[in-house]
Amino acid sequence: MSTDLKVNKPEPILVSEELVTYSRGADIKATIKTLEAGDVVLITEFYNNGSVLLKELQLCLNKKLPNKSFKEQREFRSVYQKLSNLILIEIENHQLLVKKSPSIGWFSKLYPDSKDFLLTLPQVQGLNSAWQWYENGIIIPTLRNKIHPYYGVYFPTRFEHLELFDNWLKRYTGPKKSAIDVGIGSGILALQLVKHGFQKVFGTDTNPNAIVGLKESMGTTKISRKIELDFGSLFGKWNKPAELIVFNPPWLPETRQAENLDEAIYYNKTLFNDFFEAAKERLLPDGKLVLIFSNLAQITGLANSHPIEQEIAKGGRFQLERCFKKNVKRASEKTTRDLHWRQTEEVELWVLVHV
Repeated sequence: MSTDLKVNKPEPILVSEELVTYSRGADIKATIKTLEAGDVVLITEFYNNGSVLLKELQLCLNKKLPNKSFKEQREFRSVYQKLSNLILIEIENHQLLVKKSPSIGWFSKLYPDSKDFLLTLPQVQGLNSAWQWYENGIIIPTLRNKIHPYYGVYFPTRFEHLELFDNWLKRYTGPKKSAIDVGIGSGILALQLVKHGFQKVFGTDTNPNAIVGLKESMGTTKISRKIELDFGSLFGKWNKPAELIVFNPPWLPETRQAENLDEAIYYNKTLFNDFFEAAKERLLPDGKLVLIFSNLAQITGLANSHPIEQEIAKGGRFQLERCFKKNVKRASEKTTRDLHWRQTEEVELWVLVHV
């Protein structure tokens, strides 16, 4: 595995001309019109001025756009994302230039050769949140220790699917020499496997940040000898068959509206067929293939078919041993988004074996 992987990070913005600025007392309506015209706005004076502008932008869009159904919410977020990313903030000597701003360690960690540049406000907010998670760690109910997710690596905020997997691992009585975790992400499933006695876990990911982050967090600890990593698609370089293959794929099909496709959330048309075809060669004869999925795409109307059910119905490669389901907790009462579909959302754990 290459040790000099280039991590994904926001591209520094360098602007030579004078920008429209926003500070306390500036004309909000005029500033939003500037954004709607496709021009950038620079936040000055205080960090909180950015939050004020974002809130006003949301209020403005709420009056113009419906935001009830799942599809309307996605459209609203798309417009909001486009306009909010025209709001810039300045970094000087790896620190935000505005007053009362947070200290974000990613600036020096991700940009060692660039000290002065601009980023969009949402990017800075994302870096700030990611730094807090990275520094303070996140408690995962199924693990003994906190995880410290690297910037740009997906980690779960709900845990029903992890609990489902942990309960299945408690009852698993098969051999525990090796397992493959396809799309290892922040490493939670791999760490669960190690916790339940697997001697070796081979993990892959197409996100270089996941590989770099896990290598850094494992260091030279015992866990680094139990989990091996490869930057690659699906099974990467792991060709040797294993007793257990685990895959927590994206839960939503990609749509034409999906720009900068997030592979942790959206799957393309060939992903599942490619996965099952490769898994057939890498699962030992008596091995088990475990997929962690959800009915989210079906209940929100984004998909008419279920990719795992399709594979089973097609036959020839894998057959169903068991399927476990668990209801997802209701959304917070504080949320303003219409998440009525949550009431019927279930996470699923599919156990398949060779035909």
